[in-house]
Amino acid sequence: MVLVLNGVLQDDCPMDTNSLFLQHPVYRDYAQQLHSIQAKSVGPVGLLYVGQRELAASAPHDKHVNIIGADDATTCIIVVVRHSGSGAVALAHFDGSGVDEAVCTMVSRVQELAVGYPEGRIELQLIGGYRDGKGYGEDVFYSIMQSFHNHLLEIDLTQACVGELNTMMRGEINCPIIYGVGVNIKTGEIFPATFPDRGPDRELRDARIFMGAQSVLDVYDSSLGMLRIGPFNYDPLRGADLWLSQTDEFLLQHLSSSPDVEPPHFAPQVGSPSRWHLMARSNCSPSSLDSFQTRATIKFIQENQFPAVTVFRDNRPRYYRRDDTTGCWVLVRY
Repeated sequence: MVLVLNGVLQDDCPMDTNSLFLQHPVYRDYAQQLHSIQAKSVGPVGLLYVGQRELAASAPHDKHVNIIGADDATTCIIVVVRHSGSGAVALAHFDGSGVDEAVCTMVSRVQELAVGYPEGRIELQLIGGYRDGKGYGEDVFYSIMQSFHNHLLEIDLTQACVGELNTMMRGEINCPIIYGVGVNIKTGEIFPATFPDRGPDRELRDARIFMGAQSVLDVYDSSLGMLRIGPFNYDPLRGADLWLSQTDEFLLQHLSSSPDVEPPHFAPQVGSPSRWHLMARSNCSPSSLDSFQTRATIKFIQENQFPAVTVFRDNRPRYYRRDDTTGCWVLVRY
């Protein structure tokens, strides 16, 4: 269940962001405090980047991670779960798919990392899900809140920078105020952030979403201090050449749930099957096609029609460890 205000356990889950803010206006103040923090551009050294439909967890004693973060959230919502006693943090980038299982995984990871540390609360922070015209962000918000509300543990919602609290007007168009956040693992500080470097295997990780995977992938093994990708597989993609031949504007308008407010890098990089095509293949809603779908990803899928054969040849994950000299991830055999 969710403790939404002053330790008061709520009997019912808020149906939407408007209900939450009407009943608990204190979240307006919390969102404003986040807005007042200067945005940071975070480099690759010490960064654990979490992509769409991914999650990861770490703790202050982890010497391999300083910042955990995600960005490019328009209708998606970045979810942070933190244990106040140990400082253990789990972060996920949700688009509505695989939320129930991922919520349980996040809480479990934080509990595991908190063993042996002082008792504390499980705190929940939500950032993203701007007020789009089709209500995609509201759908994601409700699925997240419902999943946490149904959890057996008491979870304290300490930040809800979503909906109208993460929306501003650009001309006559609603657009997000904050697209991404980082969390300082050592201090627990959360701040608006961008991430020019998003870690290794970007095309591989994007291909998984591109081809309709519904689960949220846990990409970090905190016991080893290693990034862990896969294994997974997908069906071959037909018509890749046709999609690669389309203009950036065509791709943007046909793929994004929020084409008017995507970050500047979206258009030249984006590329994925049409909404109806992906929805037919994977029961995927348009709100899950927000980002990370690049032309490089289409090319990667062309060259790796069966990643179980060409990428995960021994059915084992691809592991990356932190290089002691550069501070960046390097592929290792494990």
